[in-house]
Amino acid sequence: MAADTSELELPLVQDVQLTNCMRLRVQSLQQKNERPQDGEKLLQPHEYIYRVDFVRQHNLRFLHWKIQLESAGKVSVAGTSQHWTPDLTNLMTRQLLEPAGIFWKKPGSNEVECNEADAQEFGERLIELAKIRKVMYFLLSFTDGLKPAHFTGSIVFKA
Repeated sequence: MAADTSELELPLVQDVQLTNCMRLRVQSLQQKNERPQDGEKLLQPHEYIYRVDFVRQHNLRFLHWKIQLESAGKVSVAGTSQHWTPDLTNLMTRQLLEPAGIFWKKPGSNEVECNEADAQEFGERLIELAKIRKVMYFLLSFTDGLKPAHFTGSIVFKA
């Protein structure tokens, strides 16, 4: 929680169990020499599932993303459209929300940059989704050398 009681900071938390479950789906298909369903999004090695638990669901206003990258690289944050998702194993590409929030840090820089218009639009869309969900899942793609261990993120709302 932020020091200002009118702000609500909700962390992006890596869902290791769900990520592993989705990786097992990929392995299973490979072992059985089967193809994924039409439109199925298979988790790539650089992709991980994160979640946000909404401790409050109403009267929220998106303020900003709070993304910290300890090293240079890029992370893309895409939300999923499922209302209730105990198992994203068969995540379909059409269930990924647009636009994605893309954040990056250049080598030698201390600043995290982003496409502010997309990040703002994505954040504002989360408010509507928060009204109908207690938990929201995100697909994070780490590229350009960035690893999950070098990432910390949260979403800040005005309550």
